Amino acid sequence: MGVFIVSHAWSPVQFTLVQDRFMARPCFGVRHCFSSRLRLIPLFTPLRRRVATFKSRCSIANVVLGDATDTQVEENFESPDCKYTVPVVNIKSDILEGEALNLLPEGAYVNTLLTAIHVLSEEEQNIIAATPAHPAGLYALYASCLAGNLVEQLWGFASPAAIALLHPSLLPVAAMGFAAKVAVIVGGPVVGKLMDHFPRVPAFNCLTIVQAVAQLLSVLVITHAHSFHDTSSNFLFRPWFALLAFAGAVERLSGLALGVAVERDWVVLLAGTNRPVALAQANAILSRIDLLCEVAGAALFGFFLSRYEPVKCLGFAATLMIGALPIVILSTWLTNKLSHGVLDRAKSIQACCTCHSNGSFLDTESIAGMSLKAIKHGWVEYIQQPVLPASIASVLLCFNVVLAPGCLMTAFLTQRGLNPSIIGSFSALSAFMGIAATFGSAQMVKRFGILKAGAASLILQASLLSTAVVVYRTGSLTRQTQLLFFLGLIVLSRLGHMSYDILGSQILQTGIPASKANLIGTTEVSFASLAESIMFGVAILANDVSNFGFLAMLSVLSVVIAALLYCRWLANPTDTQRSLFSFDPHFLH
Repeated sequence: MGVFIVSHAWSPVQFTLVQDRFMARPCFGVRHCFSSRLRLIPLFTPLRRRVATFKSRCSIANVVLGDATDTQVEENFESPDCKYTVPVVNIKSDILEGEALNLLPEGAYVNTLLTAIHVLSEEEQNIIAATPAHPAGLYALYASCLAGNLVEQLWGFASPAAIALLHPSLLPVAAMGFAAKVAVIVGGPVVGKLMDHFPRVPAFNCLTIVQAVAQLLSVLVITHAHSFHDTSSNFLFRPWFALLAFAGAVERLSGLALGVAVERDWVVLLAGTNRPVALAQANAILSRIDLLCEVAGAALFGFFLSRYEPVKCLGFAATLMIGALPIVILSTWLTNKLSHGVLDRAKSIQACCTCHSNGSFLDTESIAGMSLKAIKHGWVEYIQQPVLPASIASVLLCFNVVLAPGCLMTAFLTQRGLNPSIIGSFSALSAFMGIAATFGSAQMVKRFGILKAGAASLILQASLLSTAVVVYRTGSLTRQTQLLFFLGLIVLSRLGHMSYDILGSQILQTGIPASKANLIGTTEVSFASLAESIMFGVAILANDVSNFGFLAMLSVLSVVIAALLYCRWLANPTDTQRSLFSFDPHFLH
């Protein structure tokens, strides 16, 4: 704490400048919450009072006019209740006089300052917009996603395939899927709140380990069922199936939380929020990795399942899980290391201070109370987000579970007597159409801007699916050419669907603050799971093949409503929307 006296010979003025050394200490556990403060206090104030003021306030500024001498004095004062030494130095103001601040002619200083500012050209701005903030960290993140998604997609195909071999009906797989959806709906906001209150890298590694343990536990349970040939009709009530359903729910919830953390938080920090082209390219690469892992995982496990017994195939899956776990953890550490610790940044100083001041909320509340509070808080934050229409559009697209490659479409085509090779080609072409969308999304952002590109994607999907429904309703699809044309329209619609999936993620990345990214993201996933559950419930009630047209109408209606809602939001922008997307020249003009 230093005290300086500045005296003018012509006009005595005294300033006491006190620099707080101790403000650099962490505040509420957050390092460098505030920078060191400078303050001015009157000299005639007693030292004890000045020290007390120093302890209780962050910054105070007072200016006192009075007499000053031209002598230099150095003294040390000590307060009875404070052991800190206070040096006092008297500096003559004539040292500051002369030609200070007169190095430039009058009026030329401001002009020189303004002309020194370099204005980027449009080409330079485009280069910066397409350059990630941390390219090396992004490559490490891609490696982590490749290893983790390969195991997750392989298990996503292996688990229902192995369970289906236990029982001839679809009931076990449906029960497992229902348990996973319920876990996501209930536990999504809770996991999101936990991830928002803990450091990124430790929370990510913890969830990765939890997911791997749940997968290995599922492998052991299914292997046990295959070894003992427990295929009785009431095996749904066996303890091992309850354990399998629990492990599957935990695995799905952990996987979705990891995906939300990467897509809504990590990639934004590594690519840069104000670099839309780089962020769009990073989102496209992540979607590309996910789709390629989906194709590779299904093909790999399907190949092994066609040649070996299910138990050996499950052993291969377990080996792959164990081998991929250290790779994911190491790649996560490298991501933070190569990005110069950008993932260690605090998500919200206010949240951190609240967390440290109130203590751990896990200790002060019961698990049930905390869960209900987290779910309610997640819903409130979800509704209050500035890009709510874009998020609702994503949820509405989840109602389309009929006019999309999936279990319902596969069952319908099988009932129509279509060749299994054509059914497989339909699924493969839909996946590759999604990969093509990952390449075109970045070009769409360059040409139309992020918001208008999202509208174009929704309009494209709604138009193609509406045409497909018209083809289905006007013709009975008895001829194979009509059926193939119907399937071709659905395949082309996947281009718009996957494009909006990428662009919608970028819109939500831009509009949602980092302190709430996981909470709002997992809440959105829970709403999406609720939408899928509703459509599956309607399909269970209308399970006859003749009702497929009614289900198709519901699916295309949800897509049309999503497109209309998004376009209306785009046509009537708010001030908040203009502020968030001020970097988008196509939106502002």
